[in-house]
Order: sequence, then C-alpha cells, then structure tokens
Amino acid sequence: MSDGELPQTERLDQYIVREFPGLSRAGASRLIEDGKVTVNGKAAAKSSQKVAATDTVQINYDPSVRPEIPEIDLPILYEDRSCIVINKPVGVLSHSKGAFNPEATVATWLSSRIKGMDGERAGIVHRLDRATSGVMICAKTPEALSWLQKQFSERKVKKTYIAIVKGFPSKEEAVIDMPVERNPKKPQTFRVGANGKPAVTAYRITQRNQKYSLLELQPATGRTHQLRVHLSYLGHPILGDTLYGGDQADRLFLHAYKLEITLPSRERKIFEAPLPEEFERAMQT
Repeated sequence: MSDGELPQTERLDQYIVREFPGLSRAGASRLIEDGKVTVNGKAAAKSSQKVAATDTVQINYDPSVRPEIPEIDLPILYEDRSCIVINKPVGVLSHSKGAFNPEATVATWLSSRIKGMDGERAGIVHRLDRATSGVMICAKTPEALSWLQKQFSERKVKKTYIAIVKGFPSKEEAVIDMPVERNPKKPQTFRVGANGKPAVTAYRITQRNQKYSLLELQPATGRTHQLRVHLSYLGHPILGDTLYGGDQADRLFLHAYKLEITLPSRERKIFEAPLPEEFERAMQT
C-alpha cells in the first residue's frame, strides 16, 4: 500500500508509474481498472483522471508479490540447444512492458526453456506486435541471444510478411523509403516524418479482389509499426488496422510469413509460418 501527495496536477497513471518505477502505464491502468487505486477515498475512475497536490492517492500494490501467470502453448516450428522458432498467434504479446502484468507472453512461455537469462525480455531476439502473427525466433542462451540480435541490427536477416491492404497500389512492386517517427499528437502511434529514423520496405502485389490487395512485404529495417505506417501513408492501410485507418476486421491482417537467418550453429535457415486460413477467406469475399 502506498500513500502519497503529488507535487503538481498530473494524470493518475503517470503518478502511479512515478511511485512504482517498475510499472508500465499499462500496468498502472490495470490497477485502476481492478479497483486497486483510490483518490480521496473513492475508487479511481480512469487512467486520465487528473489529480492535484491536495489529493490523497492510495495504491493497493505490492511489487514484491508477483502475479500468477497462466501457462500457454505456442506452436513450435524449430528447436535446438540454442534457439527456438515459433508461430506466434494473434493476441499474444512478445514480452511484458512492466512488472505488473499477469498475462502470458512469449517471454513467460520461454522462461522455462532458457538458461543464464532472466527479466521480462529474457530470450526475446525481436518483437512482433500483439496483433501480428507469424514466425518469431527466440534465444535459449545469452550467447545465442547476442548472435541473433547482431544479425538483426546488421540487417543480415531477411523478413517476409504478408498483408491484406485496402485498395490497389499504383505500382505492382516498389520500395517505400520513408523515415518513421513517433507521432507527438498521438504517442501510441508512429508516422512518416522528416525527423524519423530511416525505414525501408519493399512490396509486391500477389493477388487482388474487388476491394483489397494481398501484398508480400520485405522490410529492410525494423522500426516499430513500420509496415503499418508505410502502407497507411500510401493510402492503403492494412485490413483490421483501425489505429492507422484500416477497415474494421476480426484481426490485423499482417502475418510474418518467412524468416531467413543464420543460426548460432552457423547454418543458414529459412523458417516459414503458413498463411492463416482467414487471409484466403478475406480475399475470396
């Protein structure tokens, strides 16, 4: 239990994170949603609630008590002593973003399979968004983690994604070379901007129906939301990507289809996660 007074007016979730640095904003929001935060004796209404220096905030949270995390099963495409490759399902986080997250993630699933590593991101080589499915490689040892991450940072990994987008790009295939930066007006999103980091995506149209195009995408860089931002900027947002202007759908139609990488054994391998059936159904309808 934590009691405190605030130096100034601020958002409630920001205050909670300042009180407990190990928490993420999402973790703070979860505490509020679970009724574990009161302001002046009343249950907090929402994360954006403003609190002032005269308010008394009580937070029912003990960082030493770890939440019980459920076990999950993830489809394994390949495994050896150094690494493991999975087909990540839609809806599963790659790793937790704070100490308070009683949610199963790829990292929590991986924890019993790794040696010599700990922490929320232990063994996570690269990340797929929660809403994205497909091939994801993880490390089982610190040496493998270093080897694999170096290949990503040096752009020696070849990644292929499949996406369904609105409309029909003007060119059958092209390279999108546009820097990506965080959107200051909407911090949870990104945008094309002159002050952003370099971002390069090659695409090729492989199929069309009356409303959508199926694209094969090969990002040369790995910026957060890169594919989603690039396609939205071109006026062809991904189906289901309502954050970037896409049509409403049951899922985000973005799938990490292939991953070509050199394993710690020095063997070059290509891993493939079959395209989910809903992609074919969406293109037929």
